[in-house]
Amino acid sequence: MARRLDRELEEFRRIMEVPSTFEEGFRWSSLLGAIFVALLMVPGAIYMGLLAGVGIGGAAQWVTVILFIEVARRAHKHLNKSEIFVLFFMAGSMMGGLGLAGGRTSGLLWDQFFVQSDAAAANGIANEIPRWVAPNATEHPESYGVRNFFHMDWAPVLIMAVVGTFLSQLSNTVVGYGLFRITSDIEKLPFPLAPVGAQGIMAMAEDIEAKAAKNAEENWRWRVFAIGGAIGLAFGTVYLLLPVLSGALTGTAIQIFPIPFSDFTGKTGRYLPAFATGIDWNLGNLIFGMVMPYWGMVGSFIGLIITAVANPVLYKVGLLSNWKFGDDTIATLFNTQVDFYFSFTIGIAVAIAVVGFWQVGRHLLDARHERRLRGSAAASAGASTAVPLGRGDIPWWAIALCYFVVTGIYIGLSVGLLRWYHGSWHPDIFRVLWILIFLGVVYTPLISYVTARLEGMVGQVVEIPMIREAALILSGYKGIACWFVPMPIANYGMMVVFYRQCELTGTKFTSIWKTQIILYPIILISSLFFMNFIWGLNPIPSFSYPYAQRMWELDAATRCIMYSATMGEYSMFEQAWNPLYFFCGSGFGVFLFSVLQFFNAPIMLTYGVVRGLGQTIPHSIVIQFIGALIGQFYFRKRLGLKWRQYIPVVSAGFGCGMGLITTFGIGITFLSKSAIKLPF
Repeated sequence: MARRLDRELEEFRRIMEVPSTFEEGFRWSSLLGAIFVALLMVPGAIYMGLLAGVGIGGAAQWVTVILFIEVARRAHKHLNKSEIFVLFFMAGSMMGGLGLAGGRTSGLLWDQFFVQSDAAAANGIANEIPRWVAPNATEHPESYGVRNFFHMDWAPVLIMAVVGTFLSQLSNTVVGYGLFRITSDIEKLPFPLAPVGAQGIMAMAEDIEAKAAKNAEENWRWRVFAIGGAIGLAFGTVYLLLPVLSGALTGTAIQIFPIPFSDFTGKTGRYLPAFATGIDWNLGNLIFGMVMPYWGMVGSFIGLIITAVANPVLYKVGLLSNWKFGDDTIATLFNTQVDFYFSFTIGIAVAIAVVGFWQVGRHLLDARHERRLRGSAAASAGASTAVPLGRGDIPWWAIALCYFVVTGIYIGLSVGLLRWYHGSWHPDIFRVLWILIFLGVVYTPLISYVTARLEGMVGQVVEIPMIREAALILSGYKGIACWFVPMPIANYGMMVVFYRQCELTGTKFTSIWKTQIILYPIILISSLFFMNFIWGLNPIPSFSYPYAQRMWELDAATRCIMYSATMGEYSMFEQAWNPLYFFCGSGFGVFLFSVLQFFNAPIMLTYGVVRGLGQTIPHSIVIQFIGALIGQFYFRKRLGLKWRQYIPVVSAGFGCGMGLITTFGIGITFLSKSAIKLPF
């Protein structure tokens, strides 16, 4: 009997169809777009990540697309859907270079902080961090004093950044394409969430075509995009532009809406002990709740309620002993993680992975059974190898060669770095070598394929938690250098949705590969230059960057829990790891999936509940849930299925508006910080 189809996923499947023809989207004029993003958007992305913990990746993409559409229109040129998609992809790739995506705890700015952090010093890690991660602040104080990455002390770090970025982009692009070929062309999976990202591209293309035909009244996408842009401009002015400008001009940032959130934990701890409360005032959370599947947001809220009930109970019975009244959100999250949630959430994540494998296996068996019933297995196998004409595909041997070459380089580079760190062929190096081979040859292909299938079936990603960490701990390696080698572990399955969006917009895949070649040197130069420039303005973190100042120490302490596991002595990891809590989490996760499956609950509800169970900062979930309610019970009733087409375009416009107004403020900030003050 065929598997029951999820109604909500069917709505997403019917949004867009694959076109019959494909066009070349790469033009040399695209290089101007890359330079535009490198000069204006990259510094904005870094700065906003430090300031508010939000990136402007989506905003940078839409600003770039709109600007080039208007320039082309005045030059009497026409940009097709493929050219718009390539511009969109190009701007997004620039934002992801060297840890810029979201501007959070990644990249060189994070590395210089971590080596000097209180958490690293308290756990005895600071002096053990390898040279290719960051120079020792005690032995090499000069580069930290002048805050300059272009110093000889940072040469090994920069070399590793260049090599790591190249290998990551190459393998992600090529191997991700290979997985798309399997799941889309051979297995014919629907990719229900792919149209969400493609709707904005269609809005831009329809606007061009409608204006060319002098029939703009029929173009609903552009009107909806403009509404979202106006909302983003208005909210961004109050939420981000005001504190940016006031801080740059007066030295004191004025915040009407606290950044990154309002914290009520210190006051509500009397009634909800050990549970973090607060509100993230970013309006983007409301729109995000409307964009995402309704039952996913309901599940997140249910998971949050379960956590709000469970934490006080766990505190009363003594399982959350480190929490004390008066702790803020950061202290509460860290203490509850050490006491209970570190092990419990790993168990839940393992349950998610097991269920993900089970779903993939069940889908494979159902598909095989249906083919046998129809008696068309041979015909299906013959048709499955065909690819759409003109899409720009590459042979299978090139995909396999790329994967094995990159994996071999990762393994050789990791072994070489450990040899440099120890000064000789230490026995622990050979223990790590077997781990590298296992992760590169066995685990990465397996998890990538399972994730690609889940993305194709239900729009979900599966990760086996702590597989890298568990492998290193079990290897018997002593020290922390093993945590910082470039391991051949990745999940390439998440790229399949991108290629599906590329296909939906009628873009040749060769356009993407040409763009990647052009982007690589631009990403390196712009990212390094602006990270160095921003570090030179003020220490990071500091009062100038409220998000980094408040959240980075928590992230550092959390990472130290795991890094301390291989130190060879009693560590914070041993305090946080509890096998009983791990098995409780695994059992609870499997039980939850089983119950919801028994009642035929929507798939998204199941994953949403797990998301809300103490794994994320809860301050945004309530706002997202309110957005989901508004979308489901007001707009969806008024607009029907069209609502699922409208809201992704509104979200894209909102991100564009936020990006425009904040980029303007950041430009003024950079000018004010760079000005030379005269002594009279």
